[in-house]
Amino acid sequence: MQLLFTGLRVSISLFFFIYSSWSDYKTREVSNWVWVLYAPPAFTLTFAELFLFSPDLLPFYGLCFLLTSAFAIILFYAGAFGGADAKALMCLALALPFHPQHLVTPLFDVSPMMHLLFPLTVFSNSVLLAALSAIYMLLHNLMWRLRNGKPLFEGDLQSASAARKLLVLMTSYRVPLEKLKAKWHIYPMEDVEKAEDGKTHRKLKLFPRDEGREAIVDRLSKAVWAGEISELVWATPGLPMLIFVTAGLIIALFIGDMVWAMVSILMGG
Repeated sequence: MQLLFTGLRVSISLFFFIYSSWSDYKTREVSNWVWVLYAPPAFTLTFAELFLFSPDLLPFYGLCFLLTSAFAIILFYAGAFGGADAKALMCLALALPFHPQHLVTPLFDVSPMMHLLFPLTVFSNSVLLAALSAIYMLLHNLMWRLRNGKPLFEGDLQSASAARKLLVLMTSYRVPLEKLKAKWHIYPMEDVEKAEDGKTHRKLKLFPRDEGREAIVDRLSKAVWAGEISELVWATPGLPMLIFVTAGLIIALFIGDMVWAMVSILMGG
């Protein structure tokens, strides 16, 4: 009977996370109805299972939810998390506060974090995946440089700080302006502005946003049409964090805590 409860909690969580990731990718929005529909069965099933089979874990259930919620809210107000990401993590704390190891045996040993704060294990996995994607993007840009023999940063962009350039290299790539205009989910990572002398100057952006995207694309288009800049501009696909969180959940369930596993391997454990 307990396996039925656990199986339902895992299945419901995977369904809502995969759906919300798809919605976030397609529209960059996740309806609040997703979390409204997810939270009640998540809490009901988890509370019922713990009450019937492991009542001693109920206090830890409450503690996990409180700590996860506080963590998610802090990340949200710090600007590191979107609203949907924070709600997803809180709902996950309701559904899967602890790793369901009696249903799913992960490839690596269950870490202490997975025992009592499973949502934070999911978060650490998602951060690691996001970091790996940044390394991939950096290698992609370096290979582009070697293959084409052209500088990565042209004109005014060469004067940008090394830190700004590195961040752009790890999150963006150069695309034809027409592709940027056609793909709404690709965000410009550079902009142009007119100086008092009438010259057009390029500058790198660090944080892509929906607000003002079309205005930036329009300015870039005019600059390209006037021959002031090349048609290749820096842009980012801007993958929503919720995609990494969903992947982190799947990895946590079936493989384990990747950060803990890496540390254990390095320590010879």
